[in-house]
Amino acid sequence: MSTVLAPEPLSRTGVSKIETKPVTLTINGEKKEINIAPWTSLLDALREYCNLTGTKKGCDHGQCGACTVLVEGKRVNSCLTLAVMHDDHAITTIEGIADAETLHPLQQAFIDHDAFQCGYCTPGQICSAVGLISEGRAKTTADIQELMSGNICRCGAYPHIVDAISDVMGIDNQNQKSAAALSPEPAKSI
Repeated sequence: MSTVLAPEPLSRTGVSKIETKPVTLTINGEKKEINIAPWTSLLDALREYCNLTGTKKGCDHGQCGACTVLVEGKRVNSCLTLAVMHDDHAITTIEGIADAETLHPLQQAFIDHDAFQCGYCTPGQICSAVGLISEGRAKTTADIQELMSGNICRCGAYPHIVDAISDVMGIDNQNQKSAAALSPEPAKSI
């Protein structure tokens, strides 16, 4: 019995390059034209093609919120969306939150309330908080906690993060904490 070898695979010589698509991303008010593979996430486009590394890669599954940016003013997990879907969309990253040398009020509030420890999640937290405020749905600290629940802080700085956001929104967080402490506990069922 003889063995017949297959001819040299064409893939060694005949493989075409990966086709890329030109995409124009308007990031922090500046247009950037890049050529990327169609499956490139917005997160990877920002970090690897535009050198904007403020947006962090956390879980890469949309579960931690570290990669949150604003697209047309709305909060988006940049790891879950493709860059080609945002051709000509206005994208705001943490690098575009401040007004030149003046910090955004949320950035200052995070500093004032010590709302970060390692700081890894902070860019996503701040972008998400900017989106939360513009949505106009949060009226209480409980609302803030619920609407920020997609952003995970592994250091556990949640109380300070809520304090910082409450401060910027003018929500009296201390009175709500006091009221919660004074309210009787619900009766436990036996």
